[in-house]
Order: sequence, then structure tokens, then C-alpha cells
Amino acid sequence: MSHRTASAAPHLRRLFELLAAGAPAEDLGAVVAEARRAGVDARDLAEVEGATEAALRVRNTLRQHRRRETELTALFDTAGDLAALRDLDAVLRSIVRRARMLLGTDTAYLTLADEEAGDTYMRVTDGSVSELFQNLRLQLGEGLGGLVAQTARPYASPDYRTDGRFLHTGSIDAGVLDEGLVAILGVPLLLGSGSGGQVIGALFAADRTPRTFAPEEVALLCSLADHAAIAIDTARTMADARLALAELAEANAVIREHSAAMQRAAESHDRLTDLVLRGGDVSDVAAAVAGLLKGEVAVHDGAGWPLTATGGHGGGLTDGTEHPAGTGKAAGGQEASGAEETPGAEQAAALVAAAESSRATAHAVFRDGRWVCAVLAGQELLGCLVLYGRPELDDPDRRLFERSSVVTSLLLLLRRSVAETENRVRGDLITDLLTAPDRDPAGLVARGRRLGIDLDRPHFLLVARAGDAARERLADAAVQYLFGCGGVSAVHEGAAVLLLPCDGSGPGAAARAAAGQLGRLAGVPVTVAGAGPAAGPRAIADAHAEGVRCLRAMHVLGRDGGGACAAELGFVGVLLGDDHDVDGFVAATLGPLLEYDAQRGTQLVRTLRAYFGCGGSLTRAKEELHVHVNTVVQRLDRIHALLGPGWNTPEQTLELQLALRLHLLSGG
Repeated sequence: MSHRTASAAPHLRRLFELLAAGAPAEDLGAVVAEARRAGVDARDLAEVEGATEAALRVRNTLRQHRRRETELTALFDTAGDLAALRDLDAVLRSIVRRARMLLGTDTAYLTLADEEAGDTYMRVTDGSVSELFQNLRLQLGEGLGGLVAQTARPYASPDYRTDGRFLHTGSIDAGVLDEGLVAILGVPLLLGSGSGGQVIGALFAADRTPRTFAPEEVALLCSLADHAAIAIDTARTMADARLALAELAEANAVIREHSAAMQRAAESHDRLTDLVLRGGDVSDVAAAVAGLLKGEVAVHDGAGWPLTATGGHGGGLTDGTEHPAGTGKAAGGQEASGAEETPGAEQAAALVAAAESSRATAHAVFRDGRWVCAVLAGQELLGCLVLYGRPELDDPDRRLFERSSVVTSLLLLLRRSVAETENRVRGDLITDLLTAPDRDPAGLVARGRRLGIDLDRPHFLLVARAGDAARERLADAAVQYLFGCGGVSAVHEGAAVLLLPCDGSGPGAAARAAAGQLGRLAGVPVTVAGAGPAAGPRAIADAHAEGVRCLRAMHVLGRDGGGACAAELGFVGVLLGDDHDVDGFVAATLGPLLEYDAQRGTQLVRTLRAYFGCGGSLTRAKEELHVHVNTVVQRLDRIHALLGPGWNTPEQTLELQLALRLHLLSGG
């Protein structure tokens, strides 16, 4: 019987099927064994073996092509990331992750050079589990990474721990050991080519088991490192471009702002110059500056009191013509005195302090929510310009505000010169009025009307005195104090005499207001005596005589530096005053007791008279009054409560006894 050998064709077809299916090399090699078992003859078996070797070569070629395709795809994807660079950290993380995937390593990481510290640091890691490793810093030449950075060449170590080609350090070895790394491949990140290239970092792939890296793996990691270097360089270039654009935009904005500021400065200069040439006043300056700076502006004198304002910031001023002089009240609406600070006086003092700071710095200063700029004539503080409603003031507006103070100083100097000239002419009238009021009364009244003073209208007359060394300063202070209120001042017999229209208050209030403000303007304590109201030359001269007597009495009584009128000096005022207001003195001294007796039918006034008449003896007083001694004590306690704790002092006792005697004489 004949024996037929198996054909080789099925086995060759099997090779093609396995090759098309991408079967592993073991399956391809098994085809030869299957053919041998099938009884393929030697010649056909040799063909199958040759075909198997060719299939294995084709498989390796296809595998390399697929691997290369995968690598090229990764590189193209990386290039796409670079083209659409938005976030550098995201691109670097993508490169490191692809390096780990393509090389099939346990971890991959990227280090960058720190130019300030002079070392390199971990920028991105993928697959790392050690915090110590992630925070490593390498000096130039230390470890495998330091060697890569120093030589700008790739280095691969199959077993880092036993590799002696590079410098081991305790910190680096501890980090590598904590991460568990064994095989490490590192390639440099280069900017530029050739010998002039700059190493800015390194890209690494590492395994936790020994491994030898193939040349194609080194080349692939170098390609990824080149992409990372391009990404970093592009990001730096873009950052520099953005910075340059920002600086250019800022410079452009500065140029536009400067141009606008120059235009505004020119316009404001023309406007203020035109205002001065047209004879504008300080109120016009305030309105113009308020319009230019979009705020509210007030002008204050050297003592801090308002001269004019816009928007209700003038401390009670409304039209720029009022002044605290002659009102008997300070700018805050409270009665002023030389011994007690009022809210208006505190505000004025705060403005003066701010103006002094402005003078010291030669610039406007921001105090208490407002800008203050000193108005100077040389080193003399004429006043200050105050801006409200602009907490933020840029340099151009600030310079405009400071320039406005120069215009204000010119107008204030002009106003003061005019006022001083007018006051000298009016002062001659005051001198004639006080020395010869009866020589030509009608002529004096006519002269006053020509000078804007109606002598037939009720006036207060104030007599002010300071030390001899401050006499000239007091005269200047009187001119400033009366400016804008329709009053007039003159120096007569060594004292400043002020004649100002009545405002409905009393001469004492007017004297106290003048004492406080004249003292601040002159820089020394000023004592002021008030008299009036008086209308007509003779009455004004008599008021001056009463004021002089009152001023002398204030000095004797130790009331220097304050202000008062004769009626406020007690019985001394009764003796000094021309009207001898006995009833007023009695009412002012015994008023609380008289009112209490009238309302309740008690006898406090009689008890007090008996107490004084008995020399302060309770026993004799109770016998005279025919009451129990306890009743006398109770009445005296009530007197103490009504008159105050100082009723039995020597000075008060004298006035009380005089008032009791006058009350008795008048039929009380």
C-alpha cells in the first residue's frame, strides 16, 4: 500500500492567518512543529521553516512600524499641544505622561533649572508615590540628573544604586530609595543647538526593576524632551510678549493720561487766569476749583475759619460774605470764649494743623476725609483751600488743586491790601468819632455812609488789648477778624477798637467770640470788653468809655484773655456801667431765690438776709426769724442747691449782700 506525505500548503496558509491576526512569535514558531507532526516531507518542511522565519521577520517589522506609528502619533499630539499652548503646566504633564506610556516605565518626571537658587527642582512627575522624591532639589553635577544637566547628554543607568558614573548624595539617594527606582534614563532639555545650547532641565523615565534602555527609547525620550524645551521656551516668549504688551499698554495709558492732564492743566490755567483778570473773588475761585475737580471746595482763613464754600462745607457760610466776627458765635454755631474750645473752634484748629502740615511738605495733605492745601504768601499762612468729596486724588488733579492755592493766595493778598487801605480810611473816622463826637455829629454820620458804615444803626463797640509787644499783630488781627462783616477797627489809646453791627446777641457774647478768635489770629491772649448796642456818634463814644472801664475792671478781677461786658461783672459792672441796671443786677444775683419764694411762698431771701445780718450765726438767725434752728439749716441747704456750691465764698457773699441791700431798698 502506498504512503502519501502531508502537504505543506495548509501550514503556509496558517502562517499567513497568524500573521494577519498579529499572533505572538510563539504561535508562529509552533507551525513548524505542527507540520513536522503532520508528516510533511523534508523538502516541504524546509519550505515551512523558511516561511516561518520570514513571517517572524515580517511580524517584527510590523511591530516596529506600529511602535513607530504610536511614537509619531504621540509626537504629533505633543506638537498639537504646543501649537495650542494655553497652560504650560498642562503641556508638561502631557509630555511626561506620554513618555511614561511610550517607554512603558513605572514613572516619568521632569526637572527644571532654578537660576536664582543655582540648582534644579522637580516640576512635573507621573507615577510617583514618594513626597520626598517629588520635592528633591539637585545641585549641578549631583546624581544622574545633575550629570545630564552638566554634560547636556543623555544618560541611562540599568541599576542606579550600583552605578558609579555619577556623584551620589545622601538626599538624592534617599529620595530614589523612597520612590523605589532602579533603572533610570535621563535626557537634557536643550534650548538652541550645538555648543551654544542651554540646558534648562531634564526629562526622565524610570523603572522600579533593573532594565536596559534601547537606543530607540533614548531617541524617543530625546524627542519628547525637545518638545518640552520648545513648550517652555514658547511659554517664556509668550510671557515676555504679554509683559511687553502690558508695559506698552501702560506706557500708552500714561501718555494719554499725561496728555489729558496737560490739556486739563492748560484749560484750568486759562480759566483761573481769566477769573483773576476779570476781578473774580475767592468765592469764584472756590466755585471754579469745585467744577474742575468734581468736588466741593471751601476757603478758610489763617485761623481756620471759613471765608467761602461750595456745597455747604463752609461751617455755616452760604454766600461767602458771612464771617464769625460780629456774630457772637464761632463758625460752628456755638458761643466762643477765650477759655473754652467749641466744636467750631476744634474744627478750625484741626484745619490749621492740616494747613501747617501742607506748608511743611509743600503739598496738599489728606486729613479727616478731606484734602487741605496751605495758601501762602512767602512763609505766611494766609489760609487754606479744602476739597471735599474726593478721597482719591491722582497726581494731575492734586497738582491742579495745589496750583489753585496760588491763585487763592493772590486774591487773599489783594483783598487784604484793599481791606487794610479801606480800614485806614475808616480808622480815621473812628478816631474822630471817639475824640470829638459832638463837634459835627451829622458830618460824622455822612462820612460813615460814604465809607459804607451806617452810624445810626445799632452797633457793638469792642475794646481789645494784648501785650505791648503784640500791639501791631492785634491791629492786623482785628482787620482780618472784621473782614467781610461790615465792621471797622482802629487803634486808639493803645487798644484796638472794633465797631461792628449788632446781630441780635449781646455785647458779652460778641466780646467772647472776638477774644477767642483775635487771640488765635494774633498768637497771644487778647482781652476784649464789649459795650452797646449804641447808635449815633455820642452813644458810640459813651459805649467806648464804658468799654475802657470794663476792660480795666477785667484786668483788676484777673479775667485777662477773656471777653465780657459790664453787665456780666456783677456789682462792679453796676458801678461801671452808664445805665446802672440795679434791677438787672438783683435779678441776676438773687433770681433763683426770688423765683422759688414767689412760687412756693417760702422765705429764702429773708432767711439769707438774717443769716448774713447775724454774722453767719445759726442761733441768732433762728431767734430773729422765730423758727427752729433745723428750719434755718434746711433753708440754707435749699439756698446752697439753688445758688451753687460757691455761694458763701467771700466774692459771692459780697455780691449777695449788696444785692440783698439793693433789693430791700427797692421795696422788696
